[in-house]
Amino acid sequence: MLTPAEAEKLIGQHLACLPVESLPLAQCAGAVLRENIYAERDQPPFDRVAMDGIALDSGAVRDGTRRLRIQQMQAAGDPPATLADRTSCIEVMTGAVLPNGCDCVVPVEQVRVHGGEAELAEGVTVEPWQNVHRRGSDTRQGTLLLSMGSRLSAPEIAIAASAGMPRIRVSGQPAIAVISTGNELVEPGEPILPHQVRRSNAYGVIAALRRQGFQRVADDHLMDNVDEIRSRLQFHLSTHDVLILSGGVSMGKLDLVPKVLAELGVRAVFHKVAQRPGKPLWFGISGSGAAVFGLPGNPVSTLVCLSRYVVPALFAAMGQTPAPPERVALGAPAQPHPSLTVFLPVRMTTDDHGHAWAMPRPTNGSGDFTALAGTDGFVELPPGSQVCDRGFVAHLYRW
Repeated sequence: MLTPAEAEKLIGQHLACLPVESLPLAQCAGAVLRENIYAERDQPPFDRVAMDGIALDSGAVRDGTRRLRIQQMQAAGDPPATLADRTSCIEVMTGAVLPNGCDCVVPVEQVRVHGGEAELAEGVTVEPWQNVHRRGSDTRQGTLLLSMGSRLSAPEIAIAASAGMPRIRVSGQPAIAVISTGNELVEPGEPILPHQVRRSNAYGVIAALRRQGFQRVADDHLMDNVDEIRSRLQFHLSTHDVLILSGGVSMGKLDLVPKVLAELGVRAVFHKVAQRPGKPLWFGISGSGAAVFGLPGNPVSTLVCLSRYVVPALFAAMGQTPAPPERVALGAPAQPHPSLTVFLPVRMTTDDHGHAWAMPRPTNGSGDFTALAGTDGFVELPPGSQVCDRGFVAHLYRW
């Protein structure tokens, strides 16, 4: 069987890169950038007033002037005024252009104003460029601000706006079909018999996808019937970029999905990974390039495989630059498996010294999804016979 790293590599080699689209900036939160963005101007684009107060010539104060005539007021957005003489000052607001002839700002708290004059409080000293955000001190015009492959959150959106970009080129969202199989599954809210179970996996998968920003997500439930499975899978393969199936990929007589997929021209890239839970994981590619993930039906296995393989693969297909794996230390000993990688649910905690610890929260098997409540994700423990002691550093995958 493949190792998790080998399975991840094969998935990455077979997923097609999603197309690029140009979207209004306001619609790009969570998208992956597919162009470089450069500074439109110096940033700040002018010597910027950093505090409310008075702008003046610092040399006049060094020469002994402590009381200055208030020439006028200049707000943010006003064209820069010009200081009439060294014994004058200009009231300024945060964000305004520094007036011509001025080289510093004294905060309003350090000034007493009366009779049209501003007097510096006792002990106040001034230096050139104090409380002034100098032009180009952050970035210069033409500087690379955002690189292709960046995922766009609030700071990146603001940066793109500052560069004057009304639209940007981003990866298109994949069309995803979440499909669960099984005669035993009953929707929440519907009457249920003692031998049936609630259809919960699909809701967990869809919630995880939407939390990651994926919006084009369809949902379907297939009974254990070859004709129905064939018909619905054929439809989804023709209308979606990615199929995420839950159940039907193991070795039972009613695990019909791999056989039907083969009949529909979907080539199996791999089936089974040396891991627990999630060993029966199936992955294939259709003739049209649609990716098919066959996740095991046990709910813990479903969510683990989704976070470990599917979500990272979707972002890779969108062109996102891969982030280094998050590494955490175990807060308590954990037992690995001699020959399988173990995915162990954990809850992240912080001790009194500010150190983060991954506290193991093992489940009672891959069907015990209620034990996942309150967990933050899972750590990946390599195969081995020795106990992983407290402090063992492992990769963390968040839900």
